[in-house]
Amino acid sequence: MEGFGTNWSRHEFKAYLMLYCAHADFIETPEEKEIIKSKISEDTYNNIHKEFDKDNDYQSLQKILSTLKRFEYSHEQVDVLLNKMKELFLSDGEYDTVEQNLYLGLKHLLSK
Repeated sequence: MEGFGTNWSRHEFKAYLMLYCAHADFIETPEEKEIIKSKISEDTYNNIHKEFDKDNDYQSLQKILSTLKRFEYSHEQVDVLLNKMKELFLSDGEYDTVEQNLYLGLKHLLSK
């Protein structure tokens, strides 16, 4: 994960992770956007979104994994993140196959 380190706060990390999840189906719905914005400031949302928009999928995953490792999340903390991801996926009333697969993939990666 060399070269993918971040200097994000935990708050910024969660925002980036939520944006990554919101874009699972390549559409950030108004409901998903509202959930993310309800947890962070407008400035943080805009700054993290700018960074997210520049990253490809590989870069995003590497940054997520690198930051998770840096913060030394416990299994319980990972479970909380996973619950927030699921809440985000369900926010627009749909939980499609792409979102389900991303959730399962992230669950596997984050739980290591």
